[in-house]
Amino acid sequence: MRPMRTITALAATTAVGVAAVGSTASARPPADPARASASKDIVQTAVAAGQFKTLTSLLKQAGLAGTLKAKGPYTVFAPTDAAFAKVPKATLNALGKDKAKLRSVLLYHVAKGRLDAAKVVKRSSVKTLNGKSVRIRVSDGKVTVGGARVVTPDVKASNGVIHVINKVLIPR
Repeated sequence: MRPMRTITALAATTAVGVAAVGSTASARPPADPARASASKDIVQTAVAAGQFKTLTSLLKQAGLAGTLKAKGPYTVFAPTDAAFAKVPKATLNALGKDKAKLRSVLLYHVAKGRLDAAKVVKRSSVKTLNGKSVRIRVSDGKVTVGGARVVTPDVKASNGVIHVINKVLIPR
């Protein structure tokens, strides 16, 4: 199977669970994130999804939430709360005490421009906003970014796109 078909199929079958404003998750089934979030910016989309609480909290702590609410466009490789739970607490605590390192780690998850899945799979790396490049690999129809697997590609936002990943990227 070609990687693009797998990504497209994954995007069509996976839902992030964006709940409409004012409703509860139990009142509505999860929406297709690729369609539901296009009117919201990246931060609003992440907050509405409900699985990026740690990421959005750290973005605010680092003073980067405003950047990702700006015009952009940006591509965000967004680790879920489950991905952050795998990071040792000592590492998270150290990042919380060092705003410059925290910003560096978070900006390592962001690229300038709107890089949808079709563009990502054609690259061997992507330069991130922290100045370093992150490696892209496609193998057996699975896409990895810096060793993290893309579990949901192409979550659209008004100012870019989010690719949900299963691991926090730490620049070396």
